[in-house]
Amino acid sequence: MKDAGILRGDSSMEEKVVIILNEMSEYLSISQMKKLQEVILKTFSENEAKKQEISNHDFLKMFLDAKKIEGCSERTIQYYKVTVEHLLSKIEESVRKITTEEIRAYLADYQKWNNCSNVTIDNIRRNISSFFSWLEEEDYILKSPMRRIHKIKTKTVVKSVITDEGIERLRDNCMEKRDLAIIDLLYSTGIRVGELVNLNIDDIDLEGRECIVYGKGDKERSVSITDATVSHLKKYLRQFLLRMIKRQLTEMRSFIVQTASMYARTKLQNLVYLFLYSLEQTASMTAHVHSSVQVQRWM
Repeated sequence: MKDAGILRGDSSMEEKVVIILNEMSEYLSISQMKKLQEVILKTFSENEAKKQEISNHDFLKMFLDAKKIEGCSERTIQYYKVTVEHLLSKIEESVRKITTEEIRAYLADYQKWNNCSNVTIDNIRRNISSFFSWLEEEDYILKSPMRRIHKIKTKTVVKSVITDEGIERLRDNCMEKRDLAIIDLLYSTGIRVGELVNLNIDDIDLEGRECIVYGKGDKERSVSITDATVSHLKKYLRQFLLRMIKRQLTEMRSFIVQTASMYARTKLQNLVYLFLYSLEQTASMTAHVHSSVQVQRWM
């Protein structure tokens, strides 16, 4: 149990406080014991050491650091930061003194200001609750003011599912092989758009008909892909390789004219080998591209 204050130069007073706390521990909860200790030390000690004042900004920074250590993504941490900063900009007092009523009023006003849904307000409530729960766990406050602000009821909306006809219209309007590969990969696997964006070439096993995706919290999972999707991916990856080779050859042209060094000839030979390799992969192309191709994203 952390002391609310420290008595200096009065050992008899310290002993009396310990006796009182020991006697009352049988009848009071931990939080009540903390409060009792705080009141006793504050009331009877003239030499109570003042607590070091911590600003709201510092509290928020410590909270965000804790979330980072817990493994939260940068996006989640940024959401926490923006949410709590907005709250503190509207309630300009120490987080130790913010009350439940003030936060309720803030949430109600926020919904009016932004005309947002209950889902959005509940997300904000959850972020603020996480901040004050952390303050309570770290003994910076005795009790979180969010305890009495419960989950906001939201409607469960059944999302409409795209029809086969809708998918065909999307496919028909794809102007690039890449777009067709994206549509088929999303539809056949059900992965999130963010998961597709973060997909690397090495994460796709075309022969094994599966790919590895990283979801929320960097959770890794394997998903199966259809034969049609594999076919579209092969066509796109082959096109991508040929475009990259062409671009590198164009960039090298002036360099080769200026110097006939062994380095230039060797690099050109590697490009030729890579071109031949890409042609060989037309029928059965794997996701593991030749080592001389330094490509991280397949998009």
